[in-house]
Amino acid sequence: MGSNAAKILVLPGDGIGREIVGPTVDVLDRLCQISDLSLDLDEGLLGGGAVDALGSPLPEETLRQARSADAVLMGSIGGPKWDGLERELRPERGLLRLRSELGLFANLRPAIQFPELAAASTLRPEIVSGLDILIVRELTGGIYFGEPRGIERVRNGERRGFNTLAYRESEIERIVRVACDGAARRSGRVCSVDKANVLEVSELWREVAERVAEEYEGVTLTHMYVDNAAMQLVRDPKQFDVIVTTNLFGDVLSDLASMLTGSIGMLPSASLNEEGKGLYEPIHGSAPDIAGKDAANPLATILSAAMLLRYSLDRPDLALRVESAVARVLAGGLRTADIADADSEVVGTAALGRAVVQAM
Repeated sequence: MGSNAAKILVLPGDGIGREIVGPTVDVLDRLCQISDLSLDLDEGLLGGGAVDALGSPLPEETLRQARSADAVLMGSIGGPKWDGLERELRPERGLLRLRSELGLFANLRPAIQFPELAAASTLRPEIVSGLDILIVRELTGGIYFGEPRGIERVRNGERRGFNTLAYRESEIERIVRVACDGAARRSGRVCSVDKANVLEVSELWREVAERVAEEYEGVTLTHMYVDNAAMQLVRDPKQFDVIVTTNLFGDVLSDLASMLTGSIGMLPSASLNEEGKGLYEPIHGSAPDIAGKDAANPLATILSAAMLLRYSLDRPDLALRVESAVARVLAGGLRTADIADADSEVVGTAALGRAVVQAM
């Protein structure tokens, strides 16, 4: 690779991780062949495989690689094999630490309905057709990172578990700015999701969100309680443009939104820091039940690579090229089992990946 090559760290992870990352790397390699893109790909260990090999879910060498890379492409981590480990050794702790160490505070999760997959959604086609939502999730604060936390013994030896939900004004300000910047490039509508009727932290969230949104001419901010937002996503999802919310609420709502599109196997994500460095991954898990069976859907990972091109490498032209190739493959009727219908041709992970490469 040339001296100007962008450095990409690839973290296949566990379960289906390597199966879905492989075709994605093939897509990036193809882009390098047909465009002026130059990439220097490196590979590292994260998650359960890293625990098995090196005794840590985030080895120091992987953290060093991630810090020196321009972007990180990840597959998936975790699985029942490691569920019995002490908390700090579980695969998920490695990913949480990586996000924290890199300052990846903004998680962007687009939920886009490809026309060819309208029938794959559990909702009626007229409800989801044309769906295009961007969920902006705060990623390095909130209850997943709050202290104190733990499990303790109380009266009569009973155990009590506790976690802390806390947000600083600065944390709220920067994630709302990401949402408003995104909305300014879309239709200008931001819905901030909270639980301000019962949570003081949500009262602060709402107050800060309103103050930040006032700075954006042409952007309209509304508020919605999280329970209502969940209902509205099912009842009338196209009322939303950009949703901004906390770590916990965003985790739940983005998974819910994935089913509107037809499959969780279709949703990519980007986790960005203030300098634009990002970690890109599908929002689904490691699916150990289908690992090694050539059955996983690689499209969310391939679309995550498109987000990598757009946000970290500033190549929206190449991102569109990848997204258009995915659309052409779907229009041609090829599907993995999770998005198949009676009229489609069901193929495996590798074959669907090759089809995207060929469509480019």
